[in-house]
Order: sequence, then structure tokens, then C-alpha cells
Amino acid sequence: MVPLYYAISAVLIGWHKLFTVLGLDPAGGASWTLSIIGLTVVIRAALIPLFVKQIKSSRNMQLIQPKVRELQKKYGHDRQKLAEETMKLYKEAGTNPFASCLPILLQMPIFFALFRLLDQAAKKGTAHGFLNEELAEQFGDSKLFGTIGLAESFWGASPWGNGADSGAVMAVAAVLVLAMTATTFITQRQLMAKNMPADALTGPYAQQQKMLLYILPVAFGLGGVAFPIGVLLYWTTSNLWTMGQQFYVIRNNPAPGTPAFKAKQDRDKAKALKHPEKYAAYEPADEGTEVAETDRRPAQRVQPKRQTRSQRKSGKPATGTNPNKGGSK
Repeated sequence: MVPLYYAISAVLIGWHKLFTVLGLDPAGGASWTLSIIGLTVVIRAALIPLFVKQIKSSRNMQLIQPKVRELQKKYGHDRQKLAEETMKLYKEAGTNPFASCLPILLQMPIFFALFRLLDQAAKKGTAHGFLNEELAEQFGDSKLFGTIGLAESFWGASPWGNGADSGAVMAVAAVLVLAMTATTFITQRQLMAKNMPADALTGPYAQQQKMLLYILPVAFGLGGVAFPIGVLLYWTTSNLWTMGQQFYVIRNNPAPGTPAFKAKQDRDKAKALKHPEKYAAYEPADEGTEVAETDRRPAQRVQPKRQTRSQRKSGKPATGTNPNKGGSK
């Protein structure tokens, strides 16, 4: 955790100095709250390449689901062969079923490092990384609005917790826990409802996504009551970033065959109607297009008429045969 302590404390102190220069109280909760939000923005900006990789992997996973189901039907009796062929398919498609978890997995160590940084600064004034004892004491004792400590938690402030009862702390912590849970659910729901084709909503991968849709928010909600308010601020801000980032990607670069893809096509057509000179590729077709297409069809080929032996000898053409109706005139 030591390298993470140095990295996190460096970003945190950088933002703290900036807000102090802007006139905020260096020991106040506002400066440290905004520093935590700034830390979140820096971390999520650094994870953008991984997010792009996650989106591509998730899209590829959706698109190859029909092939996965074919393999399951073909090798359902042989699990080893099924696993080998499935991994081969993943390799050919350039995707990895675990790539969608990378941003969360990489954030978890940062999450726990921030938790320990804040918790130990509040309880012991322990210095970590670039956070010296003076700054650690300021960080641990900082209070938002003068009453809500960033190091306090819902559980610690409750009557059955270790700290003194504080209704304000419990209220703010409860709101942040609910916000963290709701944003986690909405982010997953947004992906499944708008950027997954209909045939990808069935099968093992879809079942896994549906389980995560409910398991992750519940897990964060249950664990959130023990998290310090400063950590809840970090995670909620991170979720809001994810929601906005995912909304932008789904809106502007949706997966083919999804509701988001159809919505984008409708928007592009609407823009073309309003500004045809800018969107020539989406220029609406005229009403006579269908007739014109019919007119461009090649004419029916007329088969050569069969001649009798006498006609072939005399060189006269065969007459009286209608190629469309048959018979003779």
C-alpha cells in the first residue's frame, strides 16, 4: 500500500494547496472535501483508456453471444471442449470476459488506501506518504459545515456505534450510501437497457450481468454504512463520472442492433432533414425511390424458341410461342 499512499497523498495535497490558495480554510472540511473530489477526477481521467477497453470488450462479448450459444449446443456434453472452443472464440474476437471488471478492480486498492489514509489520520494522526503529521491531523479532524467529520461513518455515529450519536452525520452518510447504491444500479441498468442487443439478453453472460445488476448495489449498500464520509464522497463521485462517461459513449458510439443504435440513427436522420447540406449521407429518399428501384431491375430474359427439324433446315424462325403464357397463337 505504500506506493498508493504516496500517489494518493500527492494528488490530495496538490488539490488541497490549490483550494487553500483560492481562499478556503486549510483545516476546513470544504477544502478537504473538494480535494477528495479532485482526487476522484484525476484517478478516473487516468482510467479512461481502460474504460475504452472495457466498452470494446463488453460490446464484443455482446456481439459474439449467438456464436457462444451455438458452441453450447454443439459441445454441451463435453465441458472441456466447450471451454477450449469458447476461449478460442474470445481470442479470435479480441475480447476478454474479465475486461469489463478492470476499472472496478483497479479502483479497489485506491479505495482501501484512501480508507486507511483517512481512518488512521482521524484516529491516530498517522502520516502516510506525503501527508505529514500536521496535514494528517487537519485531514482527520476536518468537518464539513463545522459538524460533519469526513472521517465519521454512519455506523460510528449511530447510537450502537463507537462514536458519539450525531443525527447530522447519520443523515449525510445515509444520503451518500443511497446515492452510491443508486448510481451503481443505474450505471449497470443503463448499459443493459440501451446498449445490449436483444439476442445478448439471454444466455450465461446476460445472467451474469443481471446478477451483478443487483448484487453490486446491495454489497456497496451494506458495506457503505461502515465507510467514512470522505470515502463515500470518493465512491459516489466516481459513480457519477462513470454514469456520465458511459452515457456519452452509448449515445455517440452505440453497439449495432441495440436500442441506443436505433436512437442514434433516428437522431441522425432528424439532423439530415433539418440540415441536408451537412448530412448528405442521411439524405431522405424520395417517395418514388421504390418505383425507380423497380424500373432499374433487369428485364426478364426471353428464352430462345424451340424449332422443329423442318424449320431448322429451312432457316425459318419459330412463331406463335409466348414465353410467359405458353401455348401458340
